[in-house]
Amino acid sequence: MPHLRCVQGLALQNSWLTIGVFDGVHRGHQAIIQKLTAGAHLNGAPAVVISFHPHPASVLTGIQIPYLTMPAERAELLQALGVDYVITLPFSRELAAQSPEEFMAAVAAPLGLRHLLIGYDFALGKDRAGTPARLAEIGRQLGYETQTLEAIQIDGTILSSSQVRILLQSGEVRLAAAILGRSYSLTGGIISGDGRGRTIGIPTANVDFPAGKLLPALGVYVCRAHVAGKTHRAVVNIGLRPTFTSGESTPRVEAHLLDFSADLYGQTMRLDFVEHLRGEKKFDSAEALVMQIHADIERARKINLA
Repeated sequence: MPHLRCVQGLALQNSWLTIGVFDGVHRGHQAIIQKLTAGAHLNGAPAVVISFHPHPASVLTGIQIPYLTMPAERAELLQALGVDYVITLPFSRELAAQSPEEFMAAVAAPLGLRHLLIGYDFALGKDRAGTPARLAEIGRQLGYETQTLEAIQIDGTILSSSQVRILLQSGEVRLAAAILGRSYSLTGGIISGDGRGRTIGIPTANVDFPAGKLLPALGVYVCRAHVAGKTHRAVVNIGLRPTFTSGESTPRVEAHLLDFSADLYGQTMRLDFVEHLRGEKKFDSAEALVMQIHADIERARKINLA
């Protein structure tokens, strides 16, 4: 199904809907989506997710929230879980100012809405007036029923996208993966760099990551690198390259694919972050850096990529 940006033009019947940002599509989100798709498909109905971009918190506070998943990536993950229609609405202050009655009336008709599934702490509309109780009242007027789910927990901890961001920004990619239900990934085109890796015998692919996408903490990681239809073991550096440069403010993502030497410029690569090896460090010489990279590569060979 296509990834849509509005509800206009749709004429669905008896759809089941859930609404939220779903950034990261973590295990808590997955539990909601699985209930949505199971219920919808059991009743012969389409499963629909409405998401938003930019992040509502970024629009309302002016503080940029780094994304765990960009809209297209998020839609792909949701569709893989069985969602039939993913609709990413542009979020703005004007949309935030709508009453829950206005918003639900605008989406209910084109979706043919019959069942709304939401989390226990969900709220939408001006002043967050669209609580589960209020949405249930609106549903009785518009002809849909409302189902409220309890919080999803692991070991007594409620899962959240904020948790995942904190873990990644600390380099804790394995703990983040436990919440996501998969390794955190970064996808981008391979662009030309300054070629320094080849001069020291360790060629790297420079990955052009999307603006706004969260980068894990500066440092060295073991990754699965997916490119040109194949998967490779890779050592990836996220950093400012302090051994060679000073004053840089934008990190680079440089991937060295083990036992691989072909030209990858212009291709698209996805990096799955498996393990954090070490933080970024300034070395006294290029030779000292090369010795450390070889040690990183040997460690990387021993790490289970599963």
